[in-house]
Amino acid sequence: MIGTLNALVDLVEAAGTDEEIDVAAFAREHGSTEYHLRRMFSALAGMPLSEYVRRRRMTHAGTELAAGASSLLDVAVRHGYGSVEAFGRAFRAVHGIGPADARREGGPLRTQPTLRFRLSVEGSIPMDVTITHQPALVLVGHAAEVPLIHEGVNPHIQAHIAAIPPEEHARLKALADAEPSGTLAVTADIEADAPEGALLTYLHGVALQRTTPIPDDLDALRLEGGSWAVFAARGPFPETLQNLWAATATEWFPSNPWRLRPGPSIVRYLEFTGDFASCELWLPVERA
Repeated sequence: MIGTLNALVDLVEAAGTDEEIDVAAFAREHGSTEYHLRRMFSALAGMPLSEYVRRRRMTHAGTELAAGASSLLDVAVRHGYGSVEAFGRAFRAVHGIGPADARREGGPLRTQPTLRFRLSVEGSIPMDVTITHQPALVLVGHAAEVPLIHEGVNPHIQAHIAAIPPEEHARLKALADAEPSGTLAVTADIEADAPEGALLTYLHGVALQRTTPIPDDLDALRLEGGSWAVFAARGPFPETLQNLWAATATEWFPSNPWRLRPGPSIVRYLEFTGDFASCELWLPVERA
């Protein structure tokens, strides 16, 4: 995977500044999937692939403008934009100044260096992982659309959970009849390399067998049968869980014959006190 990601970076560099990159075809050629490749790139680079491509193109554009390019439209078209206005918005988002200012004053400009991925083999975070194969099931509960937040507590999720009455929590627990058992925090409907702030579906609920009747007042997410990698975590919340999420990308997937498949991520809480949690992170996987 590390070699594949570096080859993807090389492809970005080799492509023209206005060329679309066929990530799906690249993934197939390297025995992977576009979904897994984008998820791994985003997790390891700290930014979506689309954002990296944009930053690299704006880095080249900034260099041209600082050197005194004669036409803003020519630079815009050369970097894949059909208008000076659209180019200007993208340029300002990266550099903090407009293209005309960059041409006139030479900067300041924010350079995005070429990425290079390297694998650390220290094994600094012990990974307690179980591969389990589950039949089709249904996740039911109360869903809300919330923004993605990478670090710290997500206040939108907190507010959603707090709005669920105590008796409703008890009803959900009584309904559960499938694995993973107990109260579940489900993240779904998010793009493979979604940036922070992108909207996702958060479902607070439980797992049911696919034949179990679903109450009409609950939201439901139906899942096909498949394999899951179950990572155990115990420690301060939410830091331990978020560090575990990162470690799956940096340490576990690069050294194991599994890859992510499309589907929700599930956190099963075994113990939770507000600032401490013992939980399991369930990720949908398939053989690489």
